[in-house]
Amino acid sequence: MTPAPAGRAFDAVLCDLDNVIRLYDTAPLAALERAAGLPEGATADIGYAPETDLPLLLGRITPDVWVESIAAVLTERVGAERAHQLGRALADAPFRADEEVVSLLRRARTHVPLVLVTNATLQLDADLALLSLADLADAVVSSAVEQVAKPDPAIYRIAAGRAGVPMERCLFVDDRQENIDAAAALGMTTVLYREPDDLRRALGPCAGQADRAEEATLTAR
Repeated sequence: MTPAPAGRAFDAVLCDLDNVIRLYDTAPLAALERAAGLPEGATADIGYAPETDLPLLLGRITPDVWVESIAAVLTERVGAERAHQLGRALADAPFRADEEVVSLLRRARTHVPLVLVTNATLQLDADLALLSLADLADAVVSSAVEQVAKPDPAIYRIAAGRAGVPMERCLFVDDRQENIDAAAALGMTTVLYREPDDLRRALGPCAGQADRAEEATLTAR
């Protein structure tokens, strides 16, 4: 690890996964919703409601049970068969890594520790492997493993501990305002993510030119 640039406001990067590093293709689900006469996003509104989503993110139910809980709500509106189809389409939505964000984080990691902090299922390790990102971070803090989810302060404390730095020396990156607010309340520097330039600006010199070893890694991918 090369020395971090002087004058930086952080000594570790704690970064969210979904909608920052991992992006989902919602087009197939949206097409099914239109065919069923539902507004786009209706399935996600049900699936990601806390009472439906939190048991999955804490590792207490399987993705199949989560799909069943979504279908149970939708059945009255679209019928059982279509409801299950919609729930399954949400669970199986295709995803990919944002290579620009991955590159920025790999560069930052040559200067400071990188920890992924994500509300995720017990499938996270397999998903990271599919994305070829198993080696992206120094540590991964998953809600399903830790049994606590953002924005609970406990998960931020766990992540800072894995990074080995005080919370006030962490840069926290997330796309949800409530998660950002919780991190800020603990003294972390925060960036509300909307596009790669948000991350680039927050990283500052740490997002600069990769060293030769990292360039070789990126070229080989």
